[in-house]
Amino acid sequence: MTQSFFQSFILLLLVTDPFGNVPIFVAAMANVPAARRWRVVVRECAIAFLLLLVFMFFGRHFLAALQLSEVALRIGGGVILFLIALRMVFPQPGGVMGDFESTQEPFIVPLAIPALAGPSALATVLLLSSNTQNEILLNIGALALVGLVSLLVLLGAERMQRALGPRMVTAFERLMGLILTAMAVEMLLTGIRAFLRSL
Repeated sequence: MTQSFFQSFILLLLVTDPFGNVPIFVAAMANVPAARRWRVVVRECAIAFLLLLVFMFFGRHFLAALQLSEVALRIGGGVILFLIALRMVFPQPGGVMGDFESTQEPFIVPLAIPALAGPSALATVLLLSSNTQNEILLNIGALALVGLVSLLVLLGAERMQRALGPRMVTAFERLMGLILTAMAVEMLLTGIRAFLRSL
């Protein structure tokens, strides 16, 4: 049970990638008054958490409505995670989520979606929702803990970027990308094995 919780926590932490999102949050908050920044971070983290929680609760119904099998979701999720991981290991000019420029206060886009609750995170919670009821409770706990970690990291995003410097932040993101690559390949291979057994 502890191992399942830890695996879900690590996977959700990697796909939401709060440490990798530090530069995105800092850039998006540049035009927000300093006194309001913590409120914006709390709001965006809450929106992302609630969206992921909804997908976790209603994931099975969503899959059933679209007539998608768990095998298809596992393979598709593995592909998405692998592509996100590649962008983490080999950073692009616009970052993992692409360029974002705005003179207004960010609301939902791009911080809650897609920075925290992006395609890979949504696919992951959908995959986790197909597990047994006991595991769903563990996954909800893991998601709550990830939400708390994300909130703490992003509240200190500016201080963290100043303290570590851009090179250290990039190096840490590449390390997380490497771990996520291995997890994505494992997810993909598990889906392929399940598909071959079903033939």
